[in-house]
Amino acid sequence: MLINYWPIAILIAVSTFLAVAVVVFGHLIGPRRPSERKAAPYESGMEPIGPGTRRMPVRFYLVAVLFILFDIEVIFLFPWAVNFRNLGVFGLIEMFVFIVILLVGYVYAWKKGALEWE
Repeated sequence: MLINYWPIAILIAVSTFLAVAVVVFGHLIGPRRPSERKAAPYESGMEPIGPGTRRMPVRFYLVAVLFILFDIEVIFLFPWAVNFRNLGVFGLIEMFVFIVILLVGYVYAWKKGALEWE
């Protein structure tokens, strides 16, 4: 029975070996001539004003994580919609509970001010 998994194991081993080999080969053979000019930030041919990096507000990451979270939760609605007729009333009640839990989380995030952009 485990013989069926050998092609997958070989594929993982070959791909891992190739990835490591390409990185090591590029590091060993690639040119390395660092200079001050190469290390300087470049912005569309203009001399940069201020630091090359700037701090992003935490609120940006919070909104991004909430978007991903609710987006993934919505994906769970598709299998339910495909099998809606087969699930019957039990499936309808379960999905109603799922959506209520999502709405509670959404309202909580809204009340905490996590969705406000300043």
